[in-house]
Amino acid sequence: MDIRRVAFDHPDAVKLDDEVRLEYIKLYGPEDGGDATPLDATMFDPPHGIYLIAYDGETGEPLATGGWRSQEDNPEGYADGDAELKRMYVVPRARGRGLARLILAALEDDARSAGRDRMVLSTGSAQPEAIALYASSGYAPATPFGHYRHHDDVRCFAKAL
Repeated sequence: MDIRRVAFDHPDAVKLDDEVRLEYIKLYGPEDGGDATPLDATMFDPPHGIYLIAYDGETGEPLATGGWRSQEDNPEGYADGDAELKRMYVVPRARGRGLARLILAALEDDARSAGRDRMVLSTGSAQPEAIALYASSGYAPATPFGHYRHHDDVRCFAKAL
């Protein structure tokens, strides 16, 4: 497995982002196009964030992705020093191989190195595998935050870094 830092607007990142947004539409409906959270490629530029893709070492195919972006205290419920996990995704044919856990660990290490205090994330109730991954990685339920903080099916989690 080859994990590489890429820009959020890199063609492989855009391809995987399109795939995860289609999955969100299947799970939660088309109301906001899969996720209306405002994201900009510069939000993932070091030292304020990072975006990673795991590539198959033999074929070079992009298989998994994820990023973090800096957050500070604001009306959406974030706290100073937060690193927000975004766009964790593993293509269906590569699931069950531990790729999400590898990406998550790399993102946590990078956010810690960048001086972030806490990793936060939101996921949905229709994603039990994601919830299980985060729970088994030391994440605890958190007060709702972010763009979807008022939605009933959103589950927010946090972990001290």
